[in-house]
Amino acid sequence: MFEDCIGCKWTLHILIQIQRGVNRPRALVKTKPGLTTKVLNERLAKMVQFGILEKLSYPEIPPRVEYQLTPFGKEFLEILDRVEELHCKFTSDLQE
Repeated sequence: MFEDCIGCKWTLHILIQIQRGVNRPRALVKTKPGLTTKVLNERLAKMVQFGILEKLSYPEIPPRVEYQLTPFGKEFLEILDRVEELHCKFTSDLQE
């Protein structure tokens, strides 16, 4: 199930945007050419199901929906940041 959740090329982009404060679906679609509403909604639903994101629905007209990282999602992104740091370190070591 984990691979199904993060195995899409859009998932990390979406998570990073939400971490940066872009948390509404329409705004998220606009952050990356090629990201469709359908794919975004599928990815968001998977991440909510997996516990990485929380969906916040507001009883307004028109309805407003936002997504935020859960504590698990925040820690998950910290781990991914660490993996990226390691990759950069070992890539630079190999180039020297």
